[in-house]
Amino acid sequence: MPQIANTPRPPYYTVIFTSVRTEQDDDYAQTAARMLELAAEQEGFLGVESARDGLGITLSYWRDLDAIHRWKQQSEHLDAQRRGRSDWYAQYRVRIARVERDYSFDAQPVAAQPHQPG
Repeated sequence: MPQIANTPRPPYYTVIFTSVRTEQDDDYAQTAARMLELAAEQEGFLGVESARDGLGITLSYWRDLDAIHRWKQQSEHLDAQRRGRSDWYAQYRVRIARVERDYSFDAQPVAAQPHQPG
């Protein structure tokens, strides 16, 4: 089941990576999985959410702009960025935004009540 990132109270930042893939798939899944592992190890990383159905959208959440800058400059991430431009993406856009408000809804299943004889 997909997971929604558990982010702290705002403010914090999000990097919105929107992409259209090429047909080439060499090592893409492995590299994407490695980038998630590596991002989670970075100071200031708060979480990630991703979906793809033709158009891919990945949102990563960060404590501050310095953490985003360090992630952008991380050596394995730089290699993946180069590979993305040369092989995997027909088009992408990166947007960085400050999150000012954050609210949620979580429908918890109602626990079954034991049958009481009448």
